[in-house]
Amino acid sequence: MSMRSEATGPGRPGRWRWRWVAVAAVLLVAVAAGVVWWQWPAAEEEPPVVAGTVQAVVLPADEVSRAVGSTLNALTRASEPAPPLPADPPGCSVAVGPATTVVYQGGWTAFVSVVQQDAADAADHTATQTVGRYADAASAGEVFGTLTDGVKACTAAVRDASGANASRWTYRVNSATDSALSWTATQDRGGGWACYREARLTGSTVLQAAVCQSGDGGPAARALADRMAERAK
Repeated sequence: MSMRSEATGPGRPGRWRWRWVAVAAVLLVAVAAGVVWWQWPAAEEEPPVVAGTVQAVVLPADEVSRAVGSTLNALTRASEPAPPLPADPPGCSVAVGPATTVVYQGGWTAFVSVVQQDAADAADHTATQTVGRYADAASAGEVFGTLTDGVKACTAAVRDASGANASRWTYRVNSATDSALSWTATQDRGGGWACYREARLTGSTVLQAAVCQSGDGGPAARALADRMAERAK
C-alpha cells in the first residue's frame, strides 16, 4: 500500500510503501516502533465490536465509503498511537502527526486507529478514524488542548525532513471551539492532494476523522467526525 507522507493518507508524491502479504486469515504485524497493526484482506468482513468500546466508535467501511463517495476496501488498524513523526520545524510535530503520541500522550485507557482506502497501493481516497479514551474528561480535555494549540501554532512544515520521502505541507485552521477542531493539511506540489481533518472532544474521548484526496474532502470528514461523536456518547 502506498501512502502519502501526511499522516496516513495515500498518494503519489512523497509516499511510503507498505506491502500486503496474501494470507487467508488476519495477519498480525508488530511494527518496529511497537505499534500493533491488524490487516484484513479486502474480501474479509470487518471484526465484530462490543458496544461501549472505542472500536464501536469507528464507522464501518460501507458508511465511510458513502460519505467519501468511493468504495473503500483496504483496511488497517492500530491498537496504540504511533511514535512522533520527524518535523521541521520541531514545533510543528503536532500538525505533522496529530494521531501520534505527541497528541495521544500516556494515560489513555483505550485506543484504536483505522485506515480505509480505495486501493491497497496508490489510493485516490483515504479515510482515517482515530479514537482515544481517557480515565476522565479532564484528561481528555488536556489532550484536545494539546492538539488544538499544536495545530494553531503551525502554518507550514516539512515532514520526514531527513529522508528521501520528505514533503512540505501547509496547514490552515478552519474553525476551533472547546470541543471541535477543523483544519486542512495541503501537500505542496502534490497535485491538489490534501487531508481534511476534524477532531472532537466528547466526554473522556478524543476522536479524529481525516479524508485525504485530490478535491474537497471537507464535508466528508466533517460528516464522519459528527457521526463518530454520536457513537462515542
